[in-house]
Amino acid sequence: MKRLNFILGAAALAAVALTASPAVNAQENGNRDENGKVVRGPYETNRFGDNWFIGAGGGVNVFLHDGYKVNIGPSIDAGFGKWFTPAVGMRVGYSGFATRFWADNPSVLGNTLDQEENQYLQKMGYMYVHGDFLWNMSNAIGGYKETRFWNLVPYLHAGFYRGYGMDGADYANNELAVGAGLLHNLRLTERLDLVVDMKAIVVNGRVIGADDPSIQPSVTMGLAVDLGYPGFVRTSSVMGAMELAAADQIAALQAAAVALELANATLEEDVIALENRNKQLDKMVVDLKKNQNTTDDMSDMLKDMSPVAVYFNIGKATLSVDEMQHLEYIAKNILAKADKQSKVYLTVVGSADSNTGTAKRNKDLSEARSKYVSDLLTSKFGIAKDRLVVKSEVVNAKSDPELERAVTISF
Repeated sequence: MKRLNFILGAAALAAVALTASPAVNAQENGNRDENGKVVRGPYETNRFGDNWFIGAGGGVNVFLHDGYKVNIGPSIDAGFGKWFTPAVGMRVGYSGFATRFWADNPSVLGNTLDQEENQYLQKMGYMYVHGDFLWNMSNAIGGYKETRFWNLVPYLHAGFYRGYGMDGADYANNELAVGAGLLHNLRLTERLDLVVDMKAIVVNGRVIGADDPSIQPSVTMGLAVDLGYPGFVRTSSVMGAMELAAADQIAALQAAAVALELANATLEEDVIALENRNKQLDKMVVDLKKNQNTTDDMSDMLKDMSPVAVYFNIGKATLSVDEMQHLEYIAKNILAKADKQSKVYLTVVGSADSNTGTAKRNKDLSEARSKYVSDLLTSKFGIAKDRLVVKSEVVNAKSDPELERAVTISF
């Protein structure tokens, strides 16, 4: 019993010391951001061949059951598994144990009385094939750090347990077993870890021919080798690139918004100018209506009127939608009446800007503009062709270039 107390006490002390490792790991800086906060992910999904590990170790196993003296025997562990995230993994393992111990009563593990000991020698072993669910507490709580020296990994296990007698003990039994454990992974190199595995197996007592549950703690130490890529990559670098791209897109959209605002401001100015022109034309129409009964007065008034104009875009010999509406208003409200009620001739003069294009190009453009407007007046608005005098000119630089790209209509 003294020997058991010593072993269990030593194991408890080791567990306390090992469990304290997260507090030390928390002092590390590789798993913190620029503000000192622990970074816990997210992480890129690892490939199928990454983050595998295989390991094996040996140690001691303690056999506990009512009616038997506590006994310690050798134990072996082997496992093969994979980490899916820095904190979550799975492992398939094998554990084996063999021991001899004394009992006060005979059992299926031994029924021969030893005269010297006045007890019955028991012989047993087991094999346990199990699956483990691993949780890396250090990475989950302290944030993932590939170079961390000590990782604390609690786990749950369950699997197939076969207990049997040895050296003539004709007995064997198969059961399902469960339990919990604690792994201490000590990083030796990039791919090699020293592993201390502390676990307890709980199994039905039938494996030793008894009725009560049997508890079998064990502590083993061994080595584990990492296979494939042994680490994880945070998505922060990927997200950083995406954020930069998004920032560029936002900047482009903002620049486009500014350009649209400027265009809208320009359009508003054009609308105001058109409204002012319409007001002038409305006044002219009112004046024409007042004098429509007197042809001579109409003729004199038209001759005194200032020329009206429609404007072309640079290099164009056709009117925009806005200027076409402008011409339609002039033709229907002023020119048509002038054609019907007076003998006033309309002079249509097309012009071009001398500062852009060649001299021949400008001459052709001014002629095309005057012909284009005169054709519209006759074919679309019904102005008599013999009332039109069509001219063209190339205008030298003026203060307002827009005036150099116009067709003026005078009376």
